[in-house]
Amino acid sequence: MSACCGQDHGPFDGMSNAYKKRLWIVITLNAAMFVVEMAAGHAARSQALQADALDFFADALTYGISMAVIGTSLRTRSMAAAAKGTSLFLMGLWVFGSTIWRVFGTGVPEAPVMGIIGLLALAANLATVLLLVSYKDGDANVRSVWLCSRNDAIGNVVVMIAALGVWGAHSAWPDLAVAFVMAGLFLTSALQILTQSWREYRAGGEMPGEQNAADAHCGDGCCDHAASERQS
Repeated sequence: MSACCGQDHGPFDGMSNAYKKRLWIVITLNAAMFVVEMAAGHAARSQALQADALDFFADALTYGISMAVIGTSLRTRSMAAAAKGTSLFLMGLWVFGSTIWRVFGTGVPEAPVMGIIGLLALAANLATVLLLVSYKDGDANVRSVWLCSRNDAIGNVVVMIAALGVWGAHSAWPDLAVAFVMAGLFLTSALQILTQSWREYRAGGEMPGEQNAADAHCGDGCCDHAASERQS
């Protein structure tokens, strides 16, 4: 990686037009899938689908916040990542608690709906992973984007497993078990994000003006060229 866009001063901070364009695509995908999957989860009485829908919603917000703070100081980006980590942690607690509540009063989810929506969600998440895999390492802000994308892909695979379990066992327990697993995934990812964001916050960082002065000779084309090198 060249010295363009401040990359010699720390991990990748999202300062690339190519990265921003990919973020806009995944924001749209995640927002659309939240609406589709939440409606299907209610209709199918599937806790796993609803948990996965919330993950889509959290990701859409995460990507939007990540876009907004690109180019700001390291401390600002670390605080944004901490906010995202906190929301992910709270979401994990909600999924965990609501799943326990469903244990005591729930019908058997509709496996065919779970399977069909799970396949659609998996396709959307695989597209997101392919778009962002080249940017899986970076500061806490960039890292949080990747972790949320990875969680979605894993979540959809386990939803498909849950659908097979519900279909084979004619029981809600496979669906509930998957919801528990996803809650744990949310919580562990949140802890990773919070740990890295706290480390970066303590380290401080250069202000945007300082970075812009250092990179005054480097335009968007150079940034995108650096990003292309990073992907190759």
